Amino acid sequence: MSTKSYSPQDAMAKAMSYCAYQERSRKEVREKLHSFGIEDDDEAERILEKLTKDNFLNEERFAKAFAGGKFRMKKWGRIKIRAELKMHGLSAEVIRKGMEEIDPDDYEQTLRDLTEKKNAQERESEPMLRRQKLIRYLLSKGYEQDLAWDAVNGLEE
Repeated sequence: MSTKSYSPQDAMAKAMSYCAYQERSRKEVREKLHSFGIEDDDEAERILEKLTKDNFLNEERFAKAFAGGKFRMKKWGRIKIRAELKMHGLSAEVIRKGMEEIDPDDYEQTLRDLTEKKNAQERESEPMLRRQKLIRYLLSKGYEQDLAWDAVNGLEE
């Protein structure tokens, strides 16, 4: 984090380019403003409102980009994505809209692909331990327990 202190106008300009580079949450921008030396909460809120009004900052757009990106790139499950969005301080409604970016068919296919790939890499030969390791892996990626079991059970068919 920068120790340099910026004037509110300079901080606003830097925040605009920070938001223009990629979608950001209010929490991320607030932390960035803090690193710019904007300590006054009222001043930070004023800048955040201006960024929102000028459409540099849009939490719904952020939620959609975040959910879609984490699913497509990192193959995260819904549970992990939802938890991360919550940590960004987003409302339940915004999180719900963000989660709509994940196509249910793609989700199931990705889960199957992940399960098959992990199964092929797994060295454990004892069937019960192998299943446990696969389930644990899928849960750590944020997939729902029932879907993880279905995917692992689907390997044997």
